[in-house]
Amino acid sequence: MASDAQTGVLDAAWGQIPHSPQTTAGIGSFTRSRVERIISLVAGAFGSLMLGVQAFLTALGSNDELPGWHEALMISVFGSLAVMILACVIGRGVRVAAGVFALVYVLALVVWPIATAGVEPSQDEPWIWYLLNLATLAAVLAFPFPLQIGWTILAPVLFGVVRLLQVGFAQEYWFAVGLDVSFALILGGVILTLGWLFRSMAVNVDETRARAVASYAQAAAADAAEQERVAVAALMHDSVLAALIAAERASTPRERTLAATMAREALTRLANTEQDDHEGTDEPWDASVLAAEIGEAASELGVEIDVQREIEPAAAPIPGRVARALTLAATQAVANAVQHAGGAGLGVAVTATGGRVRVEVHDAGEGFDLDAVPDDRLGIRASIIARVAAVGGQSDLETGSHGTVVRLTWQEPVG
Repeated sequence: MASDAQTGVLDAAWGQIPHSPQTTAGIGSFTRSRVERIISLVAGAFGSLMLGVQAFLTALGSNDELPGWHEALMISVFGSLAVMILACVIGRGVRVAAGVFALVYVLALVVWPIATAGVEPSQDEPWIWYLLNLATLAAVLAFPFPLQIGWTILAPVLFGVVRLLQVGFAQEYWFAVGLDVSFALILGGVILTLGWLFRSMAVNVDETRARAVASYAQAAAADAAEQERVAVAALMHDSVLAALIAAERASTPRERTLAATMAREALTRLANTEQDDHEGTDEPWDASVLAAEIGEAASELGVEIDVQREIEPAAAPIPGRVARALTLAATQAVANAVQHAGGAGLGVAVTATGGRVRVEVHDAGEGFDLDAVPDDRLGIRASIIARVAAVGGQSDLETGSHGTVVRLTWQEPVG
């Protein structure tokens, strides 16, 4: 089922990618970054370069502006356009350069009536008209979508107004100006639509690809967990079976001791399979870290405990395997107190002096008879006593009408 779901997600992502020699090389090559690069190269560099050269050649022979204004407008407009083209070619600072050109062009339109005041207008379109749709293109490269729409409408309408101001609203210019504005609006709408379409498609592909990768990762994690469970089950089976065979064949004190050790290790590993923690490394722990881990484990059981600490500054670090065993055993003691005593009077204390560490878990329940606990209940025998004994520690249990106290002690070996 997981494989079918994963295949379905990948097929959906692949179906949204245009098939070409570039995209068939691998799933997910058609990304938003690639689309942005394509837009900046094709439209920003080549398109702007061709229209910019046309406008520049027209501007060189223009007599529409007053002396001084002509040079200033050409330097500001074509200078910012050249910077935008360069940014599109190298692929850096495209948004900033395009935004600057879009603003400079609109400002040039605003001052156009002042720059052309008193000059006899020509019948042909002024050179600034040839750059009209480049302002729309710059807005597509630089601004958010709502502002792109505004710029696509603003620039042509503003050109129409300033052109009519230049010619004194003479009626013989109205039709020509109307055609220029409508043409710029149509072409600007096409540029805006294509930019939105390509970007939306790229975003959709990226999101679908991300879901496919997440689905694959989840399926791989589930498969790894299943393989681990199978391996642990096989290990438990082999360990327990080997311990039983050794116990059955033991005939000497040494063989009986070995069988008992094997049984203790098998029970400890069996108890550890109930936890998510693995064996891990033997990197030493501080006693304060041990206390914090016990408190965190208790909180995962739904119990908030303020672990009391009496830790000497000179206390020796605790081997990792010992610390993990004490943490798991203390957690089991807390779980037993919650289950059987309702958590009444529950408390945990960690004491560390020199090379000795002790963890005490106490509650104010009614107590119980350890001998009356069925042999198949391993919560105390395996998860606490056997686990601590497997790392060379000791477990003491006091229970009665006053409550239950579980003491877990480990002493650093001497020599």
